[in-house]
Amino acid sequence: MKKSVTITILLLIVLVFGGSMYYLYQKNSEDPVVYETEKLSRQTIVKKAVATGSILPLEEVLIKPNISGVIEEIYIEGGDYVKSGDLLAKIKVVPNLTALNDARNTIEDAKITLNDQKRNYERQLTLFSKGVISKADLERAEVTYDQAKQAYSAANKRFDIVNTGTTSGYRNAANNLIRSTVSGMVLEVPVEVGNQVIESNNFNEGTTIAAIADVEKMIFEGKVDESEVGKIKEDLPLEITVGAIEDKTFDAVLDYIAPKGKEENGAIQFEIKGTLKKQDTVFIRAGLSANASIILARADSVLALKEALVQFDDDTKKPYVEVETSEQQFERKDIELGISDGIFVEVKSGIDQKDNIKVWNAIEEENAN
Repeated sequence: MKKSVTITILLLIVLVFGGSMYYLYQKNSEDPVVYETEKLSRQTIVKKAVATGSILPLEEVLIKPNISGVIEEIYIEGGDYVKSGDLLAKIKVVPNLTALNDARNTIEDAKITLNDQKRNYERQLTLFSKGVISKADLERAEVTYDQAKQAYSAANKRFDIVNTGTTSGYRNAANNLIRSTVSGMVLEVPVEVGNQVIESNNFNEGTTIAAIADVEKMIFEGKVDESEVGKIKEDLPLEITVGAIEDKTFDAVLDYIAPKGKEENGAIQFEIKGTLKKQDTVFIRAGLSANASIILARADSVLALKEALVQFDDDTKKPYVEVETSEQQFERKDIELGISDGIFVEVKSGIDQKDNIKVWNAIEEENAN
């Protein structure tokens, strides 16, 4: 019994020893790992944040009527340039029956008063010619008569204004003639002939007849995520790309960051605005979607390394790379880094352009065989 146990143990020892030797043999027979190397290169590195938005006029003026009615004529269309005071549209007034009736009654009252003052003036004139009253009394009667005539004329003009929107002597200032209040390009005419419009007052913003803006002064208006807003500040340069205009970048300056964010789709977004520098060769249409690259930092023609080649010490968290000293022999060197764009990182010191840097994290391709 003891003899069989001993033999079994010996056999197990032999098997384990043989297996270990076979494993070591297989391990030593594998091809050694060959690390590739790369060198530093000259790069222009731009660190930036991205915002999405659109191109809008700096100032857009909405032209609204100060009288209600129906559009009778339109004299402009989108894309036209107008000057302040140019005629845009004409409105046919639909009078309010209550106001029209009040104006008519005012005319009747003024006419009765005028007739009464006329008779009084003629009577006073007769008495004055006979020497019964003084000239001062006659002049007072004349003034009262003139005031009655003025009131009657004003009542008739008020009736015309209520009924038609204008009156004789005020054609250029008529309520039914809509004129531009600014100079610029007509961006939009949202009404057509026959449309009913509402006047602008304290209780209603009114119907927009036309939108006018100076297209020489455009801005980028967009939004950035809360994770990026802490990195940006006013006066940073922007590079604007417009989807509808290929191979063209527009320069701008960030001049507004909203102090309060708004929640959109579960994330807090902050509004930003940037003024575009004037472009004489390219016409940018209002409302075009655009992306803005906010330039946080920039380093031109500096020594740079792929960020993937940088390693970090487990204890100190300081960056380092492995530099080839001889064939497949590497030495650790601590380095000082500058700005990064996510692909390349600036190397300020620690290595130079002639060093071969170990590609330590290369992904080996697996053969299908």
